[in-house]
Amino acid sequence: MNEDIKSKKEIKRKEFNLIRFSNTSLIHEQIRSNIKSALKILLKKYHIESKYIGIYWPLKGEVDIRFIKEINNQKIALPSSSKTEGINYHKWSKDQLKLDSNGIPAPIEEEALKPTDISILFVPAIAIDQEGYRLGYGGGYFDRLRSNSLWTSIPSFAIISNNCISKKPLPRDKWDLPFSGWISEKGLNEIESTK
Repeated sequence: MNEDIKSKKEIKRKEFNLIRFSNTSLIHEQIRSNIKSALKILLKKYHIESKYIGIYWPLKGEVDIRFIKEINNQKIALPSSSKTEGINYHKWSKDQLKLDSNGIPAPIEEEALKPTDISILFVPAIAIDQEGYRLGYGGGYFDRLRSNSLWTSIPSFAIISNNCISKKPLPRDKWDLPFSGWISEKGLNEIESTK
């Protein structure tokens, strides 16, 4: 990784984490409400009933979107992360979760799903820019996952507060790929050029 870009990303992570951690529960509630509205649009546009929707287990500062599991009994997939194997998604049908190698609850005893099993991904972000380039935690998990064209082809949306949407382009490496858009307290924003 280019050291200059790496250090610029670290600066931006610190900057946007301060903003993100200052968000109120009201902002999170508005985002959850907009996810419900956006789901109606995205399910109609991208979802195939037999497929899964990939979500995430919320960490500190992230919007809790686990309620999606209760909407029309959606088939939900949760990721497990491994420092050696990257991210795998598994169906979340039971409540028995175990901690993955990063200490995040995941259905790791379920078989890993293939990208063809998933129709939409919802991913947390520290920041995202107007072109859909996401700033994550720096582990490169989603970069490695989405380097496979089958995963890149899945419509992927960051769940983020509006104050963490950068007006200026975020620092990016050559392997960074734009997301399809985001959902914030202002609603769904799709980036047409990524599709």
